[in-house]
Amino acid sequence: METSTLSTAAPYIIRQEYTAYSEEQHGVWAELVGRAFPELEKHGAREYLDGFSMIGIEQDRLPNLKSISARLEPRTGWNTTPVSGFLPAPAFFEMLAARRFPTTTWLRSRDSLEYTPEPDIFHDVFGHVPMHAHPVFADFLAYYGRVCASVADAAVLEKLGRLFWYTVEFGVIRQGGGIKVYGSGLISSHGECRNVMAGHCAIHDFTLDEVVNTQVKVDELHKLLFAVNSFDQIYEAMHEAERRAACGGL
Repeated sequence: METSTLSTAAPYIIRQEYTAYSEEQHGVWAELVGRAFPELEKHGAREYLDGFSMIGIEQDRLPNLKSISARLEPRTGWNTTPVSGFLPAPAFFEMLAARRFPTTTWLRSRDSLEYTPEPDIFHDVFGHVPMHAHPVFADFLAYYGRVCASVADAAVLEKLGRLFWYTVEFGVIRQGGGIKVYGSGLISSHGECRNVMAGHCAIHDFTLDEVVNTQVKVDELHKLLFAVNSFDQIYEAMHEAERRAACGGL
């Protein structure tokens, strides 16, 4: 689907003015990646690390979204589409369903390296986009957008939001006899990743029932996350969530 057919999201789509980034901003990007990537080489999911390499993220220069999309789109159909900022839910779901990931182009300042209240290009590209190179995860994310775009019940959408939170944002997977991270909130936050790897966060086996009934807390480090054994598991959970939503509940 071309971006011109995104009727709801269209007002939020912009151009990335890549040449406008300063050397200071490139330096902040390099510092952010330099802090995070050595830990991810040890604790990141295989699929994340494979995607990071495949889409051509540079460790010392901010990402050019057109270049990343040119490598990503032939693989899974996904495109990193620059947007002006936070999107309302209908526009967000429309873009996901079209395999257009809404990507902010601003970068946090040097005095906000550890945390920024709104997603920036580091969270969006470094945190999210490598996983879009994995075919099963890519299909799950587009499917999630299609289902949510068709749901009007606010209570169901809230529970589907928890499924997104505990997979796309704060997902972990069992690999190689241990816990590996793939959720963007873990990957782009050194503190959150360290919290999990230090054993300060309980890890339960992923089940749809527990995930959609676990409230999200955004003002503290996570005390509970959910581990899948494969990404097929979240795709199958999305099918079950759609079935339940169609039957009037989740």
